[in-house]
Amino acid sequence: MRKSETIDKVAPPAANQNPSDRIQPFRSFQSPIYRLFFASLLGQMAAMNMQMLARTLLIYRLTGSAAILGAVSIAFAVPMLLLSLFGGVVADRFQKKTVMLIGNLVLIFVSLSVGLTLSFGYLSADVPGSWWILVVNSVFQGAVMALVMPARQAIVPEIVGTEQIMNATSLNTMGMNAMRLFAPAAAGFLIDGVGFDAVFYTMSVLYVISAVLVVLLPQTGTMPSKKNGALSDIKEGLAYLKTKKTLLFILVFAIAGVVLAMPYQQLLSIFADDVLMVGATGLGVMMSVSGVGAVLGSIYIASLPNKRRGFLMLASGLFLGVSLTAFSLSSIWYLSLFLIALVGLAQAAGLTLTSTLIQYYVDDAYRGRVMSILMMEFGLMSFGAFAAGMLTEVIGVQFAVASFGAVLTVIAFLALVSFPHIRALD
Repeated sequence: MRKSETIDKVAPPAANQNPSDRIQPFRSFQSPIYRLFFASLLGQMAAMNMQMLARTLLIYRLTGSAAILGAVSIAFAVPMLLLSLFGGVVADRFQKKTVMLIGNLVLIFVSLSVGLTLSFGYLSADVPGSWWILVVNSVFQGAVMALVMPARQAIVPEIVGTEQIMNATSLNTMGMNAMRLFAPAAAGFLIDGVGFDAVFYTMSVLYVISAVLVVLLPQTGTMPSKKNGALSDIKEGLAYLKTKKTLLFILVFAIAGVVLAMPYQQLLSIFADDVLMVGATGLGVMMSVSGVGAVLGSIYIASLPNKRRGFLMLASGLFLGVSLTAFSLSSIWYLSLFLIALVGLAQAAGLTLTSTLIQYYVDDAYRGRVMSILMMEFGLMSFGAFAAGMLTEVIGVQFAVASFGAVLTVIAFLALVSFPHIRALD
């Protein structure tokens, strides 16, 4: 019986797991193709982490408005939501290498255009309303993410094989969060020492490097012959998901965690300037410390065998809600650094486990489309950031983020005690 046919019976998928796998957290690096993929991922994630700091801080300094900061997130979210399902169809129909390469080329243009508008003074506090340039930038990036990220996620099993999914996904998460150690801090130093435009030029170079590495990847998998239209493929994928209740639960839990927990990243610039008063450099340090926690969490998950992953996913959500609530209420610099490290650790563990469980149990023919639904969480995250921004205008950033963390805590606790079949998932 295939793994996808046993998911709702919670059959152990890897009963013969080698205990020694627990002490081999970097085993996916044995594949030269995975090493090339991983290096490309690092370039892209470094650029995106630099942008996360630069764009949010630039918007806040141009406008002083948490609501506009949230509006820029909405500009990213709309194409993510509208195009993610099409991104899943693209991932299932076309060579994933080609999709990734085109995405990198568009991102080079997007980041370079912002750098040039800053250098020539079109994007400036002296030009009222010029922040619309960053809104357009967010729209383009949201479209690219929606169409490319399902392919980037779905290519992993084609590179390392099914039994290595959790290890490779954990290493991907580790790499992405390692960039949170260095990229935000580098962006903060560049902003304070040179200016915002230097950050966007650096991002362009990183995207170029990532694109070159993608070119070197071999083609993977086989492309099915498709005669149906894209909308028919989307309907087919949704109909498939309706028959897989456990997969559907994991998706909903993952989306809830992202919508409630991730918006704090969009509001960190307010914590840095108004709560902790540490400026751009301090903002970079906070994001980097969060990355330390995330790297540690990723390495731990990478070292585990394929056991009790459902329980760990739910427990990670609970830990994330508690640590995020505590961080948001802290006004003490070093305590905030400790707490944000815990937030990063819990986020990395949760994202890795949800992605792993979905990719492990889904049928190969539907992987791209199911992963595209998971990718929609990043669009919904931006709606969460907009709601948090609006709430910040009313009750302040600390209580706004704390309320989100408290809701996540309650949801995760109820899921942990109420769904034993999810806890039992290996």
